[in-house]
Amino acid sequence: MRKFSGATLGIEQGDEEVFSDFEDGGEMWTGSGTRERRKAVVFAEPFKSRPVVQVGVSLWDMDQSANLRADIGADKVTEWGFELVFRTWADSRVARARMNWMAIGEVKSEDDWDLR
Repeated sequence: MRKFSGATLGIEQGDEEVFSDFEDGGEMWTGSGTRERRKAVVFAEPFKSRPVVQVGVSLWDMDQSANLRADIGADKVTEWGFELVFRTWADSRVARARMNWMAIGEVKSEDDWDLR
C-alpha cells in the first residue's frame, strides 16, 4: 500500500486508441506476427513521484469466430508518463483496441521548497 502523508494529490486520466489493425490487415487482425502493442502516454505535467496507474479496456473489437484473449497493463511508469500495453495470443484476432487510464499520485505544491 502506498500512503501519501500530507501530500497534494493529482489525478490525470485519458482514453487512447492503442491500435486499429483491421483496416490495413495488421498483425493483430491477421493473427500472425507480433501480438503486442504499446502506446506511450505523457502526463500533462510530471508527478512528484511515480504515480499509481490503473488501466481498462474502453473499446475491444474482436473476431467472434476465435477465442477472446487479452492481457492489458501499464508498463515503464515514471513521473513523466508510462506505456499502455495490450497483448493477445493464439487464434485471437483483434481489429482494434482503445484503453482508458487513470494516474494518481503526489504532485508539487506551491508550498514545496527546492533546496538544490
